[in-house]
Parts: sequence; C-alpha cells; structure tokens
Amino acid sequence: MGVDWTQLPPEILEFISAKLKIYTDYLRCRAVCTSWRSSIPKTPFHLPPQLPWLMLPPSRSHQSHRSHRAFYDLSTHKFRYLSFPESFNPNKRHCGSSHGWLIILDDSPSILLLNPLSRAKLLLPPLSTFPNVDGFNYSDIGKEYSLRSPSGGRYTRNLRQMRDSFIKKIVLSANPSKDPHFLAIAILNQTGELAYCRNGDKAWRFIEGARSYSEDVIYCKGLCYAVDKHGGIIACDVRNDLPRISFIETPRKLGGDMQYLVYSEPEDELLLVTRYLDLDINFELAQSYLIFRTKRFEVSRLVSSGPYWEKVKTLNDKMLFIDDYSETNYDGAFGEHDIGIYKLWDGSIEPLPCYPRNSYFRLGWPTPLWVALSPC
Repeated sequence: MGVDWTQLPPEILEFISAKLKIYTDYLRCRAVCTSWRSSIPKTPFHLPPQLPWLMLPPSRSHQSHRSHRAFYDLSTHKFRYLSFPESFNPNKRHCGSSHGWLIILDDSPSILLLNPLSRAKLLLPPLSTFPNVDGFNYSDIGKEYSLRSPSGGRYTRNLRQMRDSFIKKIVLSANPSKDPHFLAIAILNQTGELAYCRNGDKAWRFIEGARSYSEDVIYCKGLCYAVDKHGGIIACDVRNDLPRISFIETPRKLGGDMQYLVYSEPEDELLLVTRYLDLDINFELAQSYLIFRTKRFEVSRLVSSGPYWEKVKTLNDKMLFIDDYSETNYDGAFGEHDIGIYKLWDGSIEPLPCYPRNSYFRLGWPTPLWVALSPC
C-alpha cells in the first residue's frame, strides 16, 4: 500500500521545511501540492545567506521566456527564470542591486526599487529632487533637466542622459522589507558627490565634504563608508539631519584602476578590492571597439588600530562577488561583460560556466548583475 505524502501533518511539513538551507529547495518543497504549499510558510525567514544569482542579459535564444529574465544559480549551476517584464523595456536601466532589491531607472525622474522574487516595489525620491537639479520640464524636449555644476555653472541634460549617466550607483542600508527606516546612498557619476535619503523622504541630500570619495560606497555597522581612487576612505554618519564625516587616514596609497568595498560580517572587517585592467582593441566585429579586460585583483583589509590597509593573501573559505554598473565610463572603453572567476592564491582567471569572457556580441546589451536574492 502506497503512502499518500500529501496528507503529512502540517507540523511535520513545517519542521522539515525549517531544515532546508537552499532557497530553491524550499520552493520545490512548497510546490509539491496544495496542502504542502498551505502548510509551509511562504517566506523562509530561517534561511542562511544564499549565494547570489547572476542576472543575465535578455537572450534572443529564449523566445518562450519573453516576460521572464534568466538568472544563473551558482548553488545548483542551473538557470532560473523569474517573471520580470520590466527588464525587457529598452528604456529602463538597472542601476545595480542591494539587499536583494534591484534599482531601476527609466525615461522619467522615477527611481524604482524592485524585489524580483516577491515583486514588491518602492519608490525613492525622483532624480529631479537631487540638490544640483534646478529644474525639470517634460516640455523642454532634449533638455528636460536643468543642472548646476559644483563651480556654479548651468547645463542641461535630456531624459536618456540622466537615466544612463547621472547616477553611478545606489546602495541601501538594509532590506526595505525588514527595516522600514532604511537609507539609500547614491554616487553621482560626473561630480563625484554622495547623496542620501531616508525611506519616506521627498528629496535627496548631499553629504557635504564627501565629494571625490566616489569609487564605491557601502553601508555597514551603522555608517556609510566611501572610498576614493587611491584607497582613501571616509566614514559618514547619516542617521541625523546633519551628517558627520570622519576621514580615516591610511598611509598606503593604492594603485589599480577600480576600487570596491566589501564588508565581511563574520570577521567584522572592511575589505577593499582593487582591480587592475588592460586595454586592447577588438577587431573581430564589423566595428572595432576599445575593450578593457581584468588583469588581476588585490584584496586588503582595514586595520582599525593603524589605520592602514593590509594586503590579504587568502580568503580562506569565502568568496567575494563584485560588479560594476558604469564601466562604459572608463575612458570610453567597453568592459561591462568582462565576467569571470579570479583565484586570489594563484592569480588565474576562469570563465563562468554560464558566461564566456569573450562575449563581444553582447556589447550593446544590459550589464549582467549579481543579485543576492531575498524572498522578502
């Protein structure tokens, strides 16, 4: 006599589901039947941090998934397709991800936060509310935005220019679903200003004195940390109306072409990843392109007692995931599809199984993004 697994008691199903550690396994468990789905909580709050998924550019080879976006799941080495109709709008730009939420800009002043799993949406204050934006008018075709430079000069930008180049990156202090008092911090591309807003604010505010610390920004331990081209770092407390800035003097000036900040929670350490690039010209296409390729990385940790940056030779059992949302701004070269696996111990680079490094045919496509998916 067979066993009817659909009749398992709800308390046993909930106990079993609480033992699952991978989000896709949890989804499969809920999808077995109606009774399992009703017995197992929709949101798995018990799950440990998951490996991020790589959100891939839209592919013409997946016509059956026109309303879905392909993600590469590192934990299972499989492609996952999430309902994501917004991603096929050519007028939208994905300006990175933070705490499982995507930041999306379009041909309007709106800045949208979207959780691709839960489909939850939130709006940040619009582009027209940044302190250096003097005006916005849809009727001024081709010069809808009026802006002010740091020196006081005036200039205009159209809708597409603001969407594509005004903001370099936006990060969140926390998952908006878990912390209604979250902050958003933005790096402006051309001026290097840092701006911030709280959930519910009507406008953005500049962090005075933080300009030029615009290589990367991260929020951890209740502070916003920002780094400049040479590894100089500041800590900003933006929890009050008057932000306070502390300059962390590090004697070692770092080289490299790009800097990234990473917080390692188990060790409570701030890491700096330095990326070195090479430039070459690709002649394989009908039109030649200047391409930059990653040559190597260096990783340093901030020693607070110094303070100074100390070179790290091994990550032990950890992996770091970095990407860049504005790489086409690097001396007019393309590099937004230079993706791979760098081994710190021997300096070798391998391609991801889902994405060859020589992906020249994707130059005009949206940049792939790492997304640390959050079910809530």
